[in-house]
Amino acid sequence: MARKQKDYLAGLLADDEPAAPPPSSEPVAEYKGVLDRQQDHVRHLRQEKLERRAGTTLLGRESALARVASGEVRQVTQLLLDPARVRIWPGNARSYAHLSEESCRELIDSIIAEGGQKVPAVVRRVEGDPDHEFEVIAGTRRHWSISWLRAHSYPQMQLLAQVQQLDDEAAFRLADLENRARADVSDLERARNYAAALADHYDNHQTRMAERLRVSKGWLSKMLRVAALPDKVVAAFPSPADIQLKPAYPLAQALDGPQRRAIIDLADRIRQEQAHRRDAGQPPFPANEVIGRLLRAGAVRSAAPAAVTIDGAHGRPAVSVTGTNRQGVTLRLHAGHGLSDEALLQRVGDALAQLAGDGRGLQR
Repeated sequence: MARKQKDYLAGLLADDEPAAPPPSSEPVAEYKGVLDRQQDHVRHLRQEKLERRAGTTLLGRESALARVASGEVRQVTQLLLDPARVRIWPGNARSYAHLSEESCRELIDSIIAEGGQKVPAVVRRVEGDPDHEFEVIAGTRRHWSISWLRAHSYPQMQLLAQVQQLDDEAAFRLADLENRARADVSDLERARNYAAALADHYDNHQTRMAERLRVSKGWLSKMLRVAALPDKVVAAFPSPADIQLKPAYPLAQALDGPQRRAIIDLADRIRQEQAHRRDAGQPPFPANEVIGRLLRAGAVRSAAPAAVTIDGAHGRPAVSVTGTNRQGVTLRLHAGHGLSDEALLQRVGDALAQLAGDGRGLQR
């Protein structure tokens, strides 16, 4: 600071001497000019900062839009929907008809306590359906619970949904991933869902399906065997939800053998017994007891299956049955039978007729 300025400021701060006017206005003008230049510089810096920020924001916005357009980033849309305008995708394993207030009670109470859903359902748009705009891919229980609440004193409740673009195969895989974590989705429901998907999405190629689902081929094969349980056998259980993979798989194997008819007949009798017990207010036979009875019935019937052999000329065998199961009948045509081709085919027909009479014929 200049000497004249120091003296002037010292005079202003002095207590024992009267303040004196500045000897000249030149130092004040010089000091004011410095302040003006500093303020101009600060304003200039601020303007540059604003321009850089605007440019960066615009550039960032353009970059984000470019990433969305390229598919690198997906936009996630969440909507609040009237569940009446949302249908259930039939490719989901969960049986909507078997949901109830009791099975959804915990979820219903959670939605009430929190004022709505916290986890959105996954939906996709549908076309050509005047009654529905979306369909649920994952979140069937959430849809059911919101629908129930709207009909029971909570008409303001809406379905929180995340909209995604998915083809059927991707929708199946997404729904399957969610259902694997749900204890209330039975193995039979999932197994039948897999059987339908195998034909619909994977051209009946089990290896390809296992790779896409990231499960073992052996495990998938067992699920598909359980999926083939006849409806008459399923009806013998207290509920389809009681049929689990590990205990049901031996039963599915037994149904591929000659004891199939005996198992199905007993299953129908057990179904009638279950109905009588329900009417009398008694608990039904549990699943493990049903499976045990069916397996024992099959074992008795198949303990000593009658051999089927059809003779040809001179008492020599012409046709014999070497195996029967659900997939078909294995026949052996013997050499030295002494028959014409036409006569041999007649013997084949005789062998199949005998199998049918024993309840082991081909399933048409």
